[in-house]
Amino acid sequence: MPFGDGARITIENQGAEPVDALYFYIDVERHASMPVDAGRFHAWYHQELTGPESEFGDRENEWGALGPTPKNRTDRHNYLFCECEGQGHFVGANYYVNCPSPIWYGEGDDMFCVDGEEWPFSAHGTGTEDYFNQSWSQEVPFAHPYYGTARAPGIGNDDARFGWLGRTHCYRFHLEDPIRFRRSLRASIEAGHANVLTLELASVAYWYQTLPSKPFPQLPAAAERAPRPLIGVVDVHRWRDAWRQLRGGGPLWGNEEAGPR
Repeated sequence: MPFGDGARITIENQGAEPVDALYFYIDVERHASMPVDAGRFHAWYHQELTGPESEFGDRENEWGALGPTPKNRTDRHNYLFCECEGQGHFVGANYYVNCPSPIWYGEGDDMFCVDGEEWPFSAHGTGTEDYFNQSWSQEVPFAHPYYGTARAPGIGNDDARFGWLGRTHCYRFHLEDPIRFRRSLRASIEAGHANVLTLELASVAYWYQTLPSKPFPQLPAAAERAPRPLIGVVDVHRWRDAWRQLRGGGPLWGNEEAGPR
């Protein structure tokens, strides 16, 4: 974390429990001078509860489950995880997903708009799973130096799994493949393919850039950053009961496609 005139590092406990022990160390390299245009380290936390944004309105049409697969030719409704102005390079992000549905959300594309370029941008990925190097919707945690899934819902085998309902934590660090920009960068990712899903998303992005930098929005309070409760077995059973009553009740299995009775 380069600095010219000085640096200050603080730690604040925003949790509900007291911390009775804290261990840390700080390594510093001193130099005779620091170039004025040396990139400074930046990190930005962001969170959002997304909603379906497509020609299907508020229907969560992932995997084409409710009709033809929608298209997305803009990053306007994407989840934003980095937006900066200046010259520098993007070096990675931690990405957290709280999914209220068992359907796979990883078809959402990553998009990097460099220096105000037009869509589809020079760095436009093919899906969340590809950006985080999960491949075929990774179901269990794994860790590598530059990418990994630190937390997964623990789906299990095909006979017992219940989709991707729950919380996932992914990370990707561009230390060997930085995304460079001269004037600005806007990095975002779709909430499901073409932004058709309701997801609770949170992220911390990391980059280096010259000063001055764009001011950060105010950090939400700790209570506002707490994830929404997990959806459990009873919640899913209530969904089934509501669906059965809408279709007239009776011995419905759960995957009938005919209209209401």
